[in-house]
Order: sequence, then structure tokens, then C-alpha cells
Amino acid sequence: MLSRRLGPGLAAVGEGRVTRRKPKVAARPGHLERSEEWHGLRRGDPVEIEGPVLRGAAWRFLGYVRNERNGTESVEVIGGRPGEDRVRSFLPGQVFPVGGRRRGRASLADAPQLPLG
Repeated sequence: MLSRRLGPGLAAVGEGRVTRRKPKVAARPGHLERSEEWHGLRRGDPVEIEGPVLRGAAWRFLGYVRNERNGTESVEVIGGRPGEDRVRSFLPGQVFPVGGRRRGRASLADAPQLPLG
């Protein structure tokens, strides 16, 4: 039996072990519009990111998000270094088709529906 009180976010597991409780996931706010297709991309399509990102990272498109209150837009991607899956958000102007940055092509925000591949 645990003789001390556990703080918020902690739970007793047994045998004197303590672990953190998983936070409750909040529902998506109603003012955020999310789509799994954007400018020719579908969920899982590979993309390149311009800006300060991880060296050697590979990214896949997850979704496009638009805030209806203030008009801001972001593109969600998943990936990272080999073996990692980090979810990150970038401005639409930072997202390019694979090989597009090296060839000087426009971003997907500037030239939608670019052929991928």
C-alpha cells in the first residue's frame, strides 16, 4: 500500500512503482479545418521541407490545416531521421515535391498539383 499521496498526473502501478498518467486527448477545436488531401498530395506521399530541419530526414504528408478564425495555414508531416516518426507542422511555402527544391521548382503552395515523382 502506498503511504504517500501521488501528485497530479501520477498513478500507482503496484509494488511501489509510480508512472505518469496519459493526458486526455482534447477534441479538435471547431475552428480548425483539416484535410488529408492538399494540392495533389494525399496522406503518406513523400515531400521535402525547406528550412531548419533534421539532416537526412525523410518526410511524408499527413494533412493540411486551416484556422478559420485567423486564416493561418499549416501542413502536417511525419518522419525524421531513419527509424523516427515525428509529427511536425510547416508553412505551406516550405513544402516541396521530392526533388523539387534541388531543381528550383516552386513549392506546392505556389504551384499546386505539381506532378509528384
